[in-house]
Amino acid sequence: MHFKYFEWDERFAKQSGKNPFDTLWDLFQQLLTISSGDVSQALKWLTELDDEYDITAQFDDGYSLGDFIDELKERGYIEQDKQTANLSMTRKTERSLRKRSLEEIFKNLEKGGVGSHKTPHSGRGLERQPESRKWNPGDDIGQIDSVGTMLNMLNHSSIDAFNLQEDDLEVYETDHYTSVATVLLIDLSHSMILYGEDRITPAKKVAMALSELIMNNYAKDSLDIVAFGNEAWEISVDDLPYLKVGPYHTNTMQGLERARHILQRKKYANKQIFMITDGKPSCMIENGRLYKNSFGLDRKIVNKVLDEAVKCRRDQITITTFMIAQDPYLQKFVREMTEANKGKAYFASLDNLGDYIFEDYIRNRKKNVK
Repeated sequence: MHFKYFEWDERFAKQSGKNPFDTLWDLFQQLLTISSGDVSQALKWLTELDDEYDITAQFDDGYSLGDFIDELKERGYIEQDKQTANLSMTRKTERSLRKRSLEEIFKNLEKGGVGSHKTPHSGRGLERQPESRKWNPGDDIGQIDSVGTMLNMLNHSSIDAFNLQEDDLEVYETDHYTSVATVLLIDLSHSMILYGEDRITPAKKVAMALSELIMNNYAKDSLDIVAFGNEAWEISVDDLPYLKVGPYHTNTMQGLERARHILQRKKYANKQIFMITDGKPSCMIENGRLYKNSFGLDRKIVNKVLDEAVKCRRDQITITTFMIAQDPYLQKFVREMTEANKGKAYFASLDNLGDYIFEDYIRNRKKNVK
């Protein structure tokens, strides 16, 4: 497995305006994500970077990596086991990694490109539109158009008396906000770290950022996360920083099946699956045993995946696939699966994976409001 680092600019620490701890903390969080939450490994890499680029030499007052580690403990970001002396992350660090991933992705989105969960339909909502209409019983009186209402009243009032009638009342239209149930599927097959390219780290960042966005901004939405390799299993938000690629094949069929079963239990009008993958389906469970074929596209496996895509469509579950591989024959499979589900597919690079997912998540509002 290979990593690519940019040349350290010795002017960065001073020009960024950050104190020594914040400068190292930003770099350390990146290393923690790559190391799947292994604090000792991340500190080892940080030490190697410091030896090569003299990062701490740029700090005033002789601030060292030892001071940084002590401060991490004092601030509650890492803790040390009393028996084994092993270092580990705390919940505070897990939350910080999610927040950092969210900020990193939003920084790349166009200003104004991200907003609240709106549908293209009008109804009760939170964001006022410029258009107004006649008031109906049950409408929110807080949305009354006072100017339009006064003009209506003046049309049939005299100089001596104002006569406000029910038909004079006008209210502003508002954008309708709806809730969405999402299952995020993350491919943990071995190909996610093959060919010298780290594909799992961007996938983890997106998952952490999306969970942070939903928990803090869209409390009525739900996000479940399913990892899949030889089989599929549910994971919690707290598990995300620790995800590792295994010696797995790709059981896409079971991943979709697991996601569909989760969404069947949700009482939401809008249900969707986001799947991040870089490879072809190469295995499935048949008669309780693992059937696998890593050579080419095995139609036996592919047909099972397509059957699952159709089942999702019948349950009104949209599958959006984010393909981070450029092989034409794999893209052909994704298009075939997308057609079976009537869903969507993006052939994204690792650099813009987060942009694609966030923009699609925010505009996926298809509930008809009358």
